[in-house]
Amino acid sequence: MSLPNGSTSSSQSAQKDNGNNQRKPDKPYNQSNFTRQTNAVKDFFSIPKPVKKVFDKVPVLTYPANELPRGPGSKGKGKADRDARLPSLYIFCREGDEAENGGRPSFNPGCLKWQTFLKLAGVDHKIVSSNNHASPTGVLPFLLPGIKSTSSQDDYLPIPSSGFVKYAKKQGRKVQEPQSMRYEAYQSLIDHRIRNAWLHTLYLTPSNFSSVAWPLYIQSTSSVPLIRLITAHQLRSAASAELMKTASTIDTHSIYGEAEKAFEALSVLLGDEKWFFGEKEPTLFDASIFAYIYLLLDDTMGWKDRKLVDMVKKSGEGNLVRHSRRVFKRCWGDISSEGDGVLV
Repeated sequence: MSLPNGSTSSSQSAQKDNGNNQRKPDKPYNQSNFTRQTNAVKDFFSIPKPVKKVFDKVPVLTYPANELPRGPGSKGKGKADRDARLPSLYIFCREGDEAENGGRPSFNPGCLKWQTFLKLAGVDHKIVSSNNHASPTGVLPFLLPGIKSTSSQDDYLPIPSSGFVKYAKKQGRKVQEPQSMRYEAYQSLIDHRIRNAWLHTLYLTPSNFSSVAWPLYIQSTSSVPLIRLITAHQLRSAASAELMKTASTIDTHSIYGEAEKAFEALSVLLGDEKWFFGEKEPTLFDASIFAYIYLLLDDTMGWKDRKLVDMVKKSGEGNLVRHSRRVFKRCWGDISSEGDGVLV
């Protein structure tokens, strides 16, 4: 009986020599069988010649590895070293916006809300153009802390927007928070009624989808027409699904009617005050409403259907517009030097 190592069983190998039982020396190792088996395995996994010829005509392109973030103790020079110490805010933004000092306002209200909050809180940062696929949570924005020599590895983990307030406080910044008991009720007007109208006007209103959503969210993702069409379908479907969470059908009249009531309520809440709830300094709530008002009044967005724009302008004889100007000036400087629609 043959064994795996090529020797024979003891009953066949034991023989007598001069009256003593002695075992014959093992036979030399037979490499020929092993070689044949090895070659058979190689042949099994080898690429057929016809296929190999095709592969040879399409050489593999190897891209250089992405540069890793510099860790504590890394040495840099000039601007690169200063940038490494700044937190990076990953948001939706236009090409070139991140090159500006402190970053231009994002065209996405969810990103702009938190971008504005960080500026109001005095947290210096740089912005990085990104998309939801790059986010650890699947949603922008997120913050990547700056590099410090005394920080541990855990201090460099990405921070989702839900942790921005805590992060700002940890940096020693004074974060103004509304003390009013009515805060949550009015915040829900922004998060639901105004957001629903925003989704409808951006994704489900054909003229705005072509002039605003397409260049900002679709055209920049790919140059392949099919991929663009698929992305457009996915965005419109997602918007429809979001609107139908609270209704069996998408009632356009109801959506805009509720949004108009929300703007009026917020206008009454603000009144003649400088900031909402009569606070001495702007809060996260001010950043939340600013994110929508600013983008609706920004002529560079290219709105064709202007129902929501007109609602904002009519509310409270323009006090929401004036509030937006104050927030912008606080965060981005002198409004007279800017060309955005909200500032003219």
